Amino acid sequence: MIYLDNSATTQPCPQAVEAALTCMEQVWGNPSALYRFGAEAARAEKTARTQVAQALGAPAERVFFTSGGTEADNWAIFSTMARMGKRGKHVITTGVEHHGVLRPMQQLEAQGYTVTYLPPDRQGRVSAQALAQALRPDTVLVSVMMVNNETGAVMPIREMVSLTRRAAPQAIFHTDAVQGFLKVPFQAKTLGADLISVSAHKIHGIKGAGALYIRPGLTLPPYLYGGGQEQGYRSGTEAMPAICAFGAACAAARPAQDTAHMAQCRDEALALLAQVPGLLLLGAHEAPHIILASLPGIPVQSTINLLQDREICVSAGSACAKGHRSHVLQAMGLAPAVMDGAFRISLSRNTTQQELSALARALGEVSAKMGRR
Repeated sequence: MIYLDNSATTQPCPQAVEAALTCMEQVWGNPSALYRFGAEAARAEKTARTQVAQALGAPAERVFFTSGGTEADNWAIFSTMARMGKRGKHVITTGVEHHGVLRPMQQLEAQGYTVTYLPPDRQGRVSAQALAQALRPDTVLVSVMMVNNETGAVMPIREMVSLTRRAAPQAIFHTDAVQGFLKVPFQAKTLGADLISVSAHKIHGIKGAGALYIRPGLTLPPYLYGGGQEQGYRSGTEAMPAICAFGAACAAARPAQDTAHMAQCRDEALALLAQVPGLLLLGAHEAPHIILASLPGIPVQSTINLLQDREICVSAGSACAKGHRSHVLQAMGLAPAVMDGAFRISLSRNTTQQELSALARALGEVSAKMGRR
């Protein structure tokens, strides 16, 4: 199998699998327990938190575990509004966010808040200038993703944070960094964002863990009430196997080397795909691991099925979710035929040039089989 859907999920690395198994077989106690077996689990959790924090460039005590990126996004948005909602009724996001942000924004609108959706350009980028024009004195939350999961566009988060600080100093800035973490270099301490969401299974961890960074000095209302875990912010017994695997995946990552490899693969893939008859390359392709392409006139499900017959996995989910066109591609103003034929190729540190050559050959066969010359 040639797996090229790494923005959906990645293959767990051996270190993550080993950490999860160790946690399930040997260190399976409740980290809140006061006896020695519980203390061993608490130490394992502390190690994992430190590993994730080091990868984020953040103090360990400001990294809070979640079930994944979607929960971290929801927590960031709803807890911010619980704190800030009386100070203003204006929120800013983009029209190309993950649904983990867009759906909460719709809930805020139903509660009477005004949400401004910044539009992208034809490549899927959202400019800092667009944010500057939208900021208002009553803006209390800005949420902009770091890397778009469909187009690979990288947003100017550091510049956007600076603009927000000047125009709306009370506003809290959140970034969904799920597709940027360990792929686009950043450190939480210097990025400037108040809140940062990340996910384990996008970086070769296992599903069921993510984290929300909350900058030092910022206090938010609790997100989940109960036993007081995660410093009282998010109660509930910790998902220790997934958390320990998350930490191990962070420790095993080689960000500079991995990013360089993915960027080289991306560039090689772009050159190969440019030779496929009828294929269009879409989007910014700024992130090292995401390529958006289309075979206009060929329904994306047909492309996916034909590639699957050749044991090649790419994504139709983001481009055509449950029969609906992608909100990202619609926001970019693409033609219907282009949207309906669009698919995403996403790479990892395990991707090889041979796999990309096989993909290009297969897409050429798809184009020919479906009547394109």
